[in-house]
Amino acid sequence: MMLRYFAAVGLFFLVPGLLYGQQKVSLEEVIELALETNYDVRLARTDAESASTDAEYVVGAFLPTVGVTASTTWNNNNQELRFEDASRNNSGKAQSNNTTASAQLNWTLFDGTRMFATRERIAVIEEQGHTLVKNQMVNTIALVINNYYDIVRQKQQLRAIVEQMSVSEERVKLAERKLEVGTGIKPELLQARVDYNAQRTQAIQQESTIAQLKAQLNELVGLQLPEQFDVADTILIDLNLDRTELIDNLENTNFTLVAARQNVHIANLSLRERRAEFLPFLNFNASYTYSQTDNTRLINPFAPVYNKSNGYNYGLTLNFPLLNGFNTRRLTQQARIEVSRQSLLYDQLRTGINVDIRNAYVNYDNARKILLIEEENINLAKENVSIALEGFKRGVTTFIELRTAQQSLEEAYTRLITARYNTKVAETELLRLSGRLLR
Repeated sequence: MMLRYFAAVGLFFLVPGLLYGQQKVSLEEVIELALETNYDVRLARTDAESASTDAEYVVGAFLPTVGVTASTTWNNNNQELRFEDASRNNSGKAQSNNTTASAQLNWTLFDGTRMFATRERIAVIEEQGHTLVKNQMVNTIALVINNYYDIVRQKQQLRAIVEQMSVSEERVKLAERKLEVGTGIKPELLQARVDYNAQRTQAIQQESTIAQLKAQLNELVGLQLPEQFDVADTILIDLNLDRTELIDNLENTNFTLVAARQNVHIANLSLRERRAEFLPFLNFNASYTYSQTDNTRLINPFAPVYNKSNGYNYGLTLNFPLLNGFNTRRLTQQARIEVSRQSLLYDQLRTGINVDIRNAYVNYDNARKILLIEEENINLAKENVSIALEGFKRGVTTFIELRTAQQSLEEAYTRLITARYNTKVAETELLRLSGRLLR
């Protein structure tokens, strides 16, 4: 009866948002929105798109380069010609028009297999781009899950406060009755009211916390959620995750490790490209040229009035670098060092992630055990408050005993809700590290 009265009156002042029909969004809907609109995911996709564009045009490394040039020139010059035979001397204005055009082809037939290593390196970079997108998606999903269930946790905490307020309100009324009939004391009534008002303050603060967490969740999805929305009421937890299944094949399921291994592959391909520079380069060259000169006005009697030529030529060029200041050797050594560096980074990362997932499973297992204890403990605390309240009504239980029982229930609720959330966070971290949040 008292709880229904509080729901009708007290909640109107404390949690008015709950009275209005807010659109409820599920975790699956929020995750779907986040994968579409989250800025970090979208930025990762643009990087992957850039790598895919490079891969799309990598075939150009195997094709020849072709260029065409054309020009026309008008000449108008004053000339003076002097010969040993003075009678042949001449001077005046010379005018001509010269037109040229040419097409050149250069095709690298062999470059020490460098072009093949380049093609493979760009393909691996494209693959790595998709891997990094998946890694960002996994991290974003983990953030969404933790944020979403943090809201659920705070909602459960608010409900626990509301339930405690109903007990406190009952204490206030019992203290008032006792004071009226002369069996109570005023400090008892005042303390009951102080406790009740403190819980009202907690409820308001809890509403503020929920609003802030909702804003954070909306930020993760690019503000695509409704201005007013609600979430689920319960935290769904998988209590049967298997340690062996999570750790097995971790190197192929953890996207951070996959990307690091791809960095090692990319470094090896860069080394192949550098080594290719020690080998000769064989190029096929061909060109077609056209030239026409029209001397419209001549001073030199030996110059042709009109000259035209066209034709093509082709051949092979072999370029064998012998010495370039040891620059090729230096770059090759740097590439070899980069391979070693990327290998070390991969081993370091693999060790760290293996430790992280084992620690995460320990946290998950402990949180699971604590949750089972707190699930049992809450029932004991509820029963204890119920007995203390009935005893207080009959005058068997003292005010201090009732308050102690009530505080124990408050603490039990807080521990239980925290245990549920911590177990869910531990579960999410295990799934994130194993790359299973996308499955």
